Amino acid sequence: MNMSIFEIGMLACFGISWPISIAKSIRTKTVTGKSPMFMIILCLGYASGVTHKLVYSLDPVIVLYALNFVLIATDLALYYKYLPKNKTAAAATNPGPPGPRNNG
Repeated sequence: MNMSIFEIGMLACFGISWPISIAKSIRTKTVTGKSPMFMIILCLGYASGVTHKLVYSLDPVIVLYALNFVLIATDLALYYKYLPKNKTAAAATNPGPPGPRNNG
């Protein structure tokens, strides 16, 4: 096996941030500022890492790729779970432009 301490370090550092993000989403039940497209791209990247490990270089680091994928997918699921509530709250606080005025 040819594991790289730098690859492990990178995956561990990226992986630390996702539980914090997930906890914040659960605690606040808001997803303001999160980008689903960004999370989808990250999921694709980690899925590519898992695929590479399975096809070319199977080693224990695959667990870190898979864990990061699961964490990001969880955050993405929370995004879609809490999104409707955020849209309703945003609509309630910003009712839109006033209707036509009676200048009669």
